[in-house]
Amino acid sequence: MRVLLSGHRGFIGRHLHAALEARGDYVVGIDLNNGSSVDALDYFRTADAQYDLAIHCAANVGGRAVIDGSPLAVATNLALDSWYFQWLVRTGTPRAVFFSSSAAYPVELQQPGDIHRLTEDDINLDNPGLPDATYGLAKVTGERLAQYAEAEGCRVHVLRPMSGYGADQDDCYPFPAFIGRAKRREDPFEVWGDGSSTRDWIHVDDVVGATLAAIDQDVTGPINLGWGRATSFDQLAGYVTQAAGYAPLIKHLPTAPQGVHHRVCDPTRMLSFYQPEVTLEEGIRRALDS
Repeated sequence: MRVLLSGHRGFIGRHLHAALEARGDYVVGIDLNNGSSVDALDYFRTADAQYDLAIHCAANVGGRAVIDGSPLAVATNLALDSWYFQWLVRTGTPRAVFFSSSAAYPVELQQPGDIHRLTEDDINLDNPGLPDATYGLAKVTGERLAQYAEAEGCRVHVLRPMSGYGADQDDCYPFPAFIGRAKRREDPFEVWGDGSSTRDWIHVDDVVGATLAAIDQDVTGPINLGWGRATSFDQLAGYVTQAAGYAPLIKHLPTAPQGVHHRVCDPTRMLSFYQPEVTLEEGIRRALDS
């Protein structure tokens, strides 16, 4: 297939790029990272090239500190996604992928107390509730726009990854930050918040694998991408430091950005067509060995 991949030099994008080319697809990437001169927003506004498939990974995001500290900058994703869907319809692109996010879920379902395992139906696009910051707002809006593009004849696969991670992720995200601290054998070992918040970690290889499986099997969305395994940040610190071979004192930073308390999915819909392979323990080992 001829594939247009936005954000092809970002974390998810570069792994998708490699996987698509490995299976013989012809991929054209657009990305401003690493000195590229092609702005995805400008491309979607002006380009008329036709592709068999478009995958939209480009987004303005940089970890929790950016989500909380630069809401207007993150809100530029609203324009980026809007022009993406307009481009799909204008060019008659028959199939597309939109990466939504677990941030699209209402924050009221992710509070302290018992863990609510997020199901795809927890977002009613007619009355979606309050998502997580402007990043979540853009993702909810994008899912609504995906419905309009579908009505115009473009098949759109909507995916909601939980906490994606991998060895080559930027260290503004929690997983690579923890790996870096462990490699440096930091003691005390810093953990933002009180350590009890939970996340559902899914390796980038499985994000890519599930995405390609959804495309190949023409699975309708939205689809959660995750294991359904709740892991607190204290637990993650324990797994990482144990794998690194030491036992530091954990130092909590209660005033650091934390996000919602619990974010764990029900992966039933994904498991109907894709089985994740890289456990959190294996992902930690790979990252420490990288």
